[in-house]
Amino acid sequence: MIHSLPIIHKVEVPPKQTLLQEFEHNVKEIFFSDNPLSKFKNQNGSRKFVLCLHSVFPIFDWGRSYNLQTFRYDFIAGITIASLCIPQDIAYARLANLDPQYGLYTSFVTPLVYAFMGSSRHIAIGPVSVVSLLLGTMLTDEISDYKSHEYLRLAFTATFFAGITQLTLGVLRLGFLIDFISHAAIVGFMAGAAITIALRQLHGLLGIQGFTKKSDVVSVMRSVWSTMHHGWNWHTIVIGVACLVFLLVTKYIAKKKRKLFWLAAIAPMVSVILSTVFVYITRADKKGVLIVRPIKKGVNPISAGEIFFSGKYLGPGVRIGMVAGMVALTEAVAIGRTFAAIKDYSLDGNKEMLAMGTMNVIGSVTSCYVATGSFSRTAVNYMAGCKTVVSNIVMSITVLLTLILITPLFKYTPIVVLSSIIIVVVLGLVNIDVVILLWKIDKLDFVAFMGVFLGVIFKSADIGILIAVVLSFAKIILQVTRPRTVVLGMVTGTSVYRNIQQYPETTQIPGMLIIRVDSAIYFSNSNYIKERILRCLADEDAERTGSELPRIKYLIVEMSPVNDIDTGGIHAFQELCNSLQKREVQLVLSNPGPIVMEKLHASKLSDLIGEDKIFVSVADAVATFGIKGEEL
Repeated sequence: MIHSLPIIHKVEVPPKQTLLQEFEHNVKEIFFSDNPLSKFKNQNGSRKFVLCLHSVFPIFDWGRSYNLQTFRYDFIAGITIASLCIPQDIAYARLANLDPQYGLYTSFVTPLVYAFMGSSRHIAIGPVSVVSLLLGTMLTDEISDYKSHEYLRLAFTATFFAGITQLTLGVLRLGFLIDFISHAAIVGFMAGAAITIALRQLHGLLGIQGFTKKSDVVSVMRSVWSTMHHGWNWHTIVIGVACLVFLLVTKYIAKKKRKLFWLAAIAPMVSVILSTVFVYITRADKKGVLIVRPIKKGVNPISAGEIFFSGKYLGPGVRIGMVAGMVALTEAVAIGRTFAAIKDYSLDGNKEMLAMGTMNVIGSVTSCYVATGSFSRTAVNYMAGCKTVVSNIVMSITVLLTLILITPLFKYTPIVVLSSIIIVVVLGLVNIDVVILLWKIDKLDFVAFMGVFLGVIFKSADIGILIAVVLSFAKIILQVTRPRTVVLGMVTGTSVYRNIQQYPETTQIPGMLIIRVDSAIYFSNSNYIKERILRCLADEDAERTGSELPRIKYLIVEMSPVNDIDTGGIHAFQELCNSLQKREVQLVLSNPGPIVMEKLHASKLSDLIGEDKIFVSVADAVATFGIKGEEL
């Protein structure tokens, strides 16, 4: 019987690109991968203006089809999240060491700006616990007297530069930088911040006066225990425990019965109203129950003249703003993507950065502090049936009416109820299931989580962020410098080659060793890859000595995962060729990509290896040398 010879395909060299073409391609892939300018092609001037307007203000695009039926859903959702955000805003302002009205100011202006510029339909904008704590911690490190006017000015300065940071990322389309902070690091930061925030609320929950200004767990617990016998107020504890029980019970009911989500949404406002009435009737404030500072009535005052553009606080303002802006942006994008995935629509990351940056810049000149997307309010917004960001507009108008009409009524609101609200909200940021999943999936991710978590609770939020960035980059560097190299074998009865560890039933090819490199080859990992390949060759030769398999004469490197190679990689392969020649082993390459193939030819490495030893697939390489008479 005559067997037909297999068809061997030749690896083609792609057309050579000029330096300018390569640069243009790389810039487009990094900054304009979504091709935002394509829709402007072949359009007249007026049409381009309209498209530009829609691009910057998406509300003008989807707003054309908005109707009364949709508004009904948004109105209900807006009123619902307003009932949640008002007590939260007062509480979060305390975390930032600001007067309570500044939290309400922030929930009036910033949601209006976002509604016109944002691309998420569900995200609810306003102050959040993590950013408020971060600001409070970093600002007090610079100005310990948080009641001073300079402290307030520094808060506005940080907010301004947080917005500038976000705008810069959006304009330069650098949103991919956010992705350099790993998911594990974000989970660790959120969990650590939640524990820190919750522990700091023991100050309000126990009625302690003269509490520590530090945020680390050791200082907080030392302050709590040192005041146990003479600083706790039992009236405050009773009110706090009652509020906690009420909030937790309503949250549990809402979780079990999704249709009752509104119960947990209005519970904070109900707690504030009932506790305020109780304190006013019983005059518990005269028995040691701390109440909030009087909330100033009226609309946001202009604060443009309060921002530091010079002087000793300009540097700290820029630094704090950059950190707060990045954290706020990371949280907002994560929340927006989560709910966009649920409802199956796309979220434009660069538009989000522009919207967040613009609203924080405008907020900084209208007495607001850093705002972003709130997970708890966004979840309630979604559950309440919101269809568009008009729910943010409804919430904003509700907060405005609160500022104009009813803020004096909050005068007797006990601080303990605000502490209870914060504790219940932030405990939702600690997700034990996700932590367990990190441990099961990737131990390095779990190490990153623990490093950030411990950094936040034992030091400070900004140290935790620094650890998050360092560990995220460390993981990237580790994966780049120490890529995987695996030995392949043939799946029996096929021409498919797979990892012998994953598929133990695969067959080793006599006289050949097949290795796959699972990474681009750069100067940072080229020597490691070369040494790893030679080590595999030595180990396999040792194992095959004395067995039925002949010694290795061909080393096939499967290069389909190698999407690029630099001069360091080329040099390492040249050294590999020389080392293999001394061992009387021939180097064979399989399936190099177009960029790799172009560089192999440019460096003449393909001539050193031999054009006849570069193949489209491993199967072709095995078949070719088998046909030439090797004993396979």
